[in-house]
Formats: sequence, C-alpha cells, structure tokens
Amino acid sequence: MKRIIALLLPALFFCAAGPVLAQAQSNPIADKYSASLAKIFDLQARLRSIHPALDKVYPVAIVENKAFHVFEPDPERKAYRLVQTSPDTYDIPTGIRAAMPLGFWDNRVACVVTGEVFGQPDGYVFIFHEFVHCAQWEGPELELKGRLLLYQEAMKNKDYMWELQYPFPYAQAAFVKVYGDLLAAWSRDDIPAAESLRAELKKSLSQPEWEYLTWQEWKEGLARFIENRMRAALGLAENKGGEAPPYARVTFYRGGDLLIRFIERRTPGAASDMMELHRAISAGAPDPASEPGTARD
Repeated sequence: MKRIIALLLPALFFCAAGPVLAQAQSNPIADKYSASLAKIFDLQARLRSIHPALDKVYPVAIVENKAFHVFEPDPERKAYRLVQTSPDTYDIPTGIRAAMPLGFWDNRVACVVTGEVFGQPDGYVFIFHEFVHCAQWEGPELELKGRLLLYQEAMKNKDYMWELQYPFPYAQAAFVKVYGDLLAAWSRDDIPAAESLRAELKKSLSQPEWEYLTWQEWKEGLARFIENRMRAALGLAENKGGEAPPYARVTFYRGGDLLIRFIERRTPGAASDMMELHRAISAGAPDPASEPGTARD
C-alpha cells in the first residue's frame, strides 16, 4: 500500500473556527473508534523496544464528517478519549497520514488520519510512523530546523510549504547517478564507496540543497527506518518506496532509512539520539563520532 499523503502542510498550524469540546455523554465517533484506538496500546507494548520514539503514544485526530475528532491517550486506562472536535475547513482528503500541530487545540501535535486506516493491514504501522514525527516535533525538531539557513530563508519569505515544495534537482543526471550508487553502497555496507560518494554528493550540491537533502533524510528517513523495523517485527513487507527512479522527495525517505541502517551497523544505538543522528547525517559522514563539516556551494 502506498502512503497516500506523507505529510500534509507540515509547517502550518490548522486553525479551524469554532472548536467544540467533546461532551462526556456517548458520542457516535468515540463509540465507533474506541476499540480500534485501544489497539494502539497493545501494539506499543510489542514495539516500544525498537526505538525511544515509541515510548509514548500521541493524540490521534480522526477526520470524519467534515470535522477533526481529537482523541487523547489515557495510558493508565490504555484507552483514548475524545476531547475535542472542530470543523474541517481544509477539506482533508481520505487517506491522510500526517503529524501536525493543531491550531484549534493550542498547537498540540497529533497524528491525523481518516478512519479507514484501522482496517488496513499496515494501517497501525503508519500511525506509529506518524508518532515518530510527533516525537521529533516534541524533541529536537524545532531547534534543529531553526539552525537551517534554508528554513530561515523560507520563514522570511513566508514559504510555509518548503518541506514539500523545495525545488530540489531530483532529475539532474549527476544527482540520480550518485544517489543511486549511494543507495547501493549503503545496502551492501560498502564503507569506502559510501564515504567517497557522500563526499562527492555534498560537493556537488549548494548549501540549501544539502540542507534540504539531509533534513529529509533525518526527518523522514528516521520515521521510515523505525517503520521498517516495526514491519519486520510484525511480519509485514518492507517499505522500499522511493528507491527506484524517477526520484522525488520520497526517495529521501528510503535514502535516510538505508543511511541510518548503515550508521547503526558501525555504531549500534546511534539512531536513538535524534540530535546526534542529525549531526551525523548533515555532516556528510557515516560515522556519528566524526566532526560536522561545512556545506559548500
């Protein structure tokens, strides 16, 4: 199953007018999804040892009947409770799988989905994929993003869609060749080739391009890395989306996944520290112990 929407409006706050607090009495949406949401706690118990990002479960906002229905976890009861509804003024499409701060809910981050996710074989894996993004948001994401010149320029220009729409040269022949060779080198654990190709790639990109590439490898790559470890634990097929040309943003999901595996084989546990992992990826070196480099034009 392809992920229909990896992240919709990642830097925007959803601000819907007229939020309505959920009532204590029985609610048809809560009744419909309470059992499905409770399964999240069962799966977390099986999966949490995979990565510290899975230590916590996060709010889930189900978009249905033209409204956001926000469910908050209650770990003691191992259940979710409906805490708020708010009109969907953005016409959210069926199939959304996203993590985002909700403007109508004090900008708290939540996993946003539509209800069919609970009936899909890998639906819960995608929910936990988005929980990884929630953990990034509550962890080092804002600090790391604030250091990017690319992000600073995007905010100056009010370009809130930069994570989705940055004009990276995906189709450039030289990039396709080097990045394809890198994917292969990481997969076969070829350290000399990986180091040489990574240095070549960094030298060929502008600073904004390098920042964008490595940001996506960290943010989406880590989520895909954890996703595929969850898939292995649950006996589901590996997600290799983005591996083959034509390359696009999702290619960096796969690239980040393979790069993090490569780093982990050299330094087990390196992926557990999000800050240090970003430093290793953005430096252009596969070894987390190496010093950060300077991006070149």
